[in-house]
Amino acid sequence: MEKHKHFIEQEIDKDLSEGVYDSVHTRFPPEPNGFLHIGHAKSILLNYGMAKEYNGKFNLRFDDTNPTKEKSEFVDSIKEDVAWLGADWEDRLFFASDYFDKMYEVAVELIKKGKAYVSTLSADEVREYRGTLKEPGKNDPDRDRSIEDNLKLFEEMKAGKYADGEMTLRAKIDMSSPNINMRDPVIYRIAHLSHHNTGDKWCIYPMYDFAHPLEDAFEGITHSLCTLEFEDHRPLYDWVVREAGFAHPPRQIEFAKLYLNNVVTGKRYIKKLVEDGIVDGWDDPRLVSIAGLRRRGYTPESIRLFVELSGISKANSTSEMAMLEYCIREDLKPKAKRIMAVLHPLKLIIDNYPEGKTEMLKAVNNPENEELGSREVEFGRELYIEEEDFMEDPPKKYFRLFPGNEVRLMNAYFVKCVGFDKDENGKITAVHCTYDPATKQGEGFEGRKVKGTIHWIKADTALKCTARLYENIVDEEKGVYDDDKNLNLNPNSLTVCEDCYVESFVKDAKAYESFQFVRNGYFTVDSKDSKEGAPVFNRIVSLKSSFKLPEQGK
Repeated sequence: MEKHKHFIEQEIDKDLSEGVYDSVHTRFPPEPNGFLHIGHAKSILLNYGMAKEYNGKFNLRFDDTNPTKEKSEFVDSIKEDVAWLGADWEDRLFFASDYFDKMYEVAVELIKKGKAYVSTLSADEVREYRGTLKEPGKNDPDRDRSIEDNLKLFEEMKAGKYADGEMTLRAKIDMSSPNINMRDPVIYRIAHLSHHNTGDKWCIYPMYDFAHPLEDAFEGITHSLCTLEFEDHRPLYDWVVREAGFAHPPRQIEFAKLYLNNVVTGKRYIKKLVEDGIVDGWDDPRLVSIAGLRRRGYTPESIRLFVELSGISKANSTSEMAMLEYCIREDLKPKAKRIMAVLHPLKLIIDNYPEGKTEMLKAVNNPENEELGSREVEFGRELYIEEEDFMEDPPKKYFRLFPGNEVRLMNAYFVKCVGFDKDENGKITAVHCTYDPATKQGEGFEGRKVKGTIHWIKADTALKCTARLYENIVDEEKGVYDDDKNLNLNPNSLTVCEDCYVESFVKDAKAYESFQFVRNGYFTVDSKDSKEGAPVFNRIVSLKSSFKLPEQGK
């Protein structure tokens, strides 16, 4: 069955068939002023995907035109995120600042053509003169300054003769345009700031709307794929590349952003969460930054599936976190080993099992993937089980351990509860059972009605570890923000279980390695806080899903 093409593929097909371009060249152009989040993943994968689909080229380019917020650490983080998602830019890594000399030359040519002028209006005055959606703007008093004077002033701006905000360079377009972006936009401003890439060479910097189309044109980009908020900027984009004289200018096409319900993506809010110590950095697993998702245990494959299911369109829509969770379950289900881990341990003593004896029992690593094979697990007289798997006075339809009841120990034997111990406060400290040797790993089950199966860990060989259980960092019932635009934080977004036990073979597990903890969910080894012999596991997602994949054609 032929794949249905989305509207961008259809536009690219049309451009190629009509000879507008003879190949496809795309780019992902982040500003290095923060960390990437799940929404950026859509743009990365779309731009890279189009280049791959059409056997074209893909650039990673940093739009570093604003030295007030840009840092090298953001450059390094973004490169790591893009590579992790599988978008290979090969040797095609660029910076907008690489083109500052060429951009300056374009600006000079615009002045010479009478298409740009130096303005002495303040930022507030520029806004005042611009007009409104209902009223046209007024001409800048400097709009008809001579070309010679404009060239002289612009050169003096470049030489550092004027203070920040004292002058700007504006494009001369149309102050009565219904599109406010076309009302003589500022294309250069003065900023006496050191740049992370060019140092102190420049004290004037191009504005994004001027620089971005030029970068695309300089690099030979054919299709500049960007989100819908740039749709009103497209006439300015086209004006810049046209006036700069490019024979085969790039074409801007807009698509809808990827929105997730009840998540925090705003840099200002995340920065406050970090500064207030509510999260432990931009890679905190409760955040949907790409670094946070990676540390949480999400895989590139799961995010690619999520973007695919979200679709490419021009209509804004919002996806549910449940869909992202569905994607990671689908990816890990056949790949992750299923192992036993006890997060809230309770001692279980098998009274009739020989003291000092250890036997090795076979356990299948993943029933859905025979290639993952099997392993041996240690079994003995004293085990740990989950606290919730024993109740002194159980309700109806409780099929786990209680006095007189029999259950199956996963991969092992049937055991029957014969008693329990309590401390002076009435807390249950141990459960006593007897086992039936004839029921070893599926033997002797005929006629035995056992409804409950529980997992366990051999007490003296289990590996002690920490498990972190995550929920949404915001209170979903209240919504992300309150009336004052503060975050509605969920006080239970992180639960730390310190004294957990897991099968000992995982002591050699590496950062980001993932497992399914039977009945508890999918977990990954934390990349930041795990230590040799003392792993920290982050719960990626629980086993239960509320998401239903839409039927085909609906």
